[in-house]
Amino acid sequence: FIPRGVVLVCNRISMGFYSGAILPAGRPLPAAPPRLSPAGALRFLDRPSGRFGGGAFAPPPLSYTRRCRTAIAIAGDKRSEGEISGDSPLFLNSDDDEMQAIVVARKMEERCFAGTPYIPVYVMLPLDVINDHGKLANPEILIEQLRALKSIKVDGVMVDCWWGIVEDSAPRVYNWDGYRHLFQIVRQLKLKLQVVMSFHECGGNVGDDVWIPLPHWVIEIGNSNPDIYFTDRAGRRNTECLSWGIDRKRVLRGRTAVEVYFDYMRSFRVEFDEFFEDGTISEIQIGLGPCGELRYPSYPAKHGWKYPGIGEFQCYDAYLLQSLEEAAKARGHPLLGKVPQNSGSYNSQPHETGFFRDGGDYDNSYGRFFLGWYSKVLVEHGDLVVSLAKLAFEGSCIAVKISGVHWWYKTASHAAELTAGFYNPCNRDGYAPIASMLKKHGATLNFTCVELRTLDQHVDFPEAMADPEGLVWQVLNAAWDVSVPMASENALPCYDRDDYNKILDNAKPLSDPDGRHLSTFTYLRLNPVLMYAHNFKEFGRFVQRMHGKNL
Repeated sequence: FIPRGVVLVCNRISMGFYSGAILPAGRPLPAAPPRLSPAGALRFLDRPSGRFGGGAFAPPPLSYTRRCRTAIAIAGDKRSEGEISGDSPLFLNSDDDEMQAIVVARKMEERCFAGTPYIPVYVMLPLDVINDHGKLANPEILIEQLRALKSIKVDGVMVDCWWGIVEDSAPRVYNWDGYRHLFQIVRQLKLKLQVVMSFHECGGNVGDDVWIPLPHWVIEIGNSNPDIYFTDRAGRRNTECLSWGIDRKRVLRGRTAVEVYFDYMRSFRVEFDEFFEDGTISEIQIGLGPCGELRYPSYPAKHGWKYPGIGEFQCYDAYLLQSLEEAAKARGHPLLGKVPQNSGSYNSQPHETGFFRDGGDYDNSYGRFFLGWYSKVLVEHGDLVVSLAKLAFEGSCIAVKISGVHWWYKTASHAAELTAGFYNPCNRDGYAPIASMLKKHGATLNFTCVELRTLDQHVDFPEAMADPEGLVWQVLNAAWDVSVPMASENALPCYDRDDYNKILDNAKPLSDPDGRHLSTFTYLRLNPVLMYAHNFKEFGRFVQRMHGKNL
């Protein structure tokens, strides 16, 4: 809290942020914006939640100003009076009698979304909505939550159909019982369904609060043949999903990986035919890698990665190494068939490596060959699985999720994107090949991190050279340039109006001359915090604005 007798004067608003200085209460306000600091000191509010930024109480520099997203300012009518005292009704008492603050709800001008295009809004269901036994967990609570979502005009929900639950016991033995129960409830409430074919492990990533491994029979195969998993330079296996090196290898009890995926999708389509026919299932999202995203598992927390590390290349399993060697021989240069040895480790920064530094090996003939092969494997995996999905779900809307790897975006090499499989250095568009592949199949591109602001990233992690806004705009244009529908979701939980407004701006960009917009938006995720009265009211307001109304 701000100490007794201290006020924050708003000088200006820049990019939606308040910039202010500090004065003792009771002191006349000067005509010009003040720059002097009080004899005491304070912390600044840094978030819409009202929590204070870090740092101990210490006198700030004379010219110190800090941009604050919380609207703390002197009201205009009080400025004209020239003075605010400690007896002003604007003072709010805290639980601590020694602390008090001036809080003025200064409303910032917002866009009017009345008459804008209708964008359907979906809400992701909890990861464990279906329990380990394949049954619907807590149906009574879920029904009440779904009714609440329906009351604010949410269009539908998204649910993961976990491979590790449905086909756990034996190959081609599927248990869809819990999902049928869930789908019946959703249909009764006249909501729509986005269904994710989740061929990955749940647990160990940001936001994962449950543990759902791959099917038991797959794990047994992996125990005797660990090369079915992605592998890093140290030989650590990542059991989150299967390596793309076995897409066409018959190592899964006589089937290839893509045959296993196709059989699973075909079983789902037959089992839930009635929900496709009546329109309850509106979209199928195809899981293509870790977290269901089309990327390599290059930044696994369980292997010690921490933000904003560049990650590591994940192609040391026997099958991908063989593919690399064959590609080098086909090129006529067998010596190129090796993984870079100077690319650092999970938590390296680009300038610390010979491969990713400015002028590094990523941009020489060897680096271009390797990165071209590495990214080609990613695109070919997506192409193959999505083509089978179109066959299994003929006539249905298909979507593919792409992760927003926004850290190190402001460097030349874009190292974190390169290790994830997106060949997107500053002199190349790494998302255009993915968009072209999706265009071929008539699929939707679902992208993350639309709520993130570049300025926030610079405040919290200035060393990360992140630019989520620049990345979002690049991917939007890569998709829209080839007329691929673009959907999105938030990367991290959000509950405040500031984040919602950022999503709205990306969903319906003013700067796009063709008036293009997102096809759908999916909110991450249904949880008790969202259901708090204030949070739920803000979310309802956001839904209406996404629907083209202005509240």
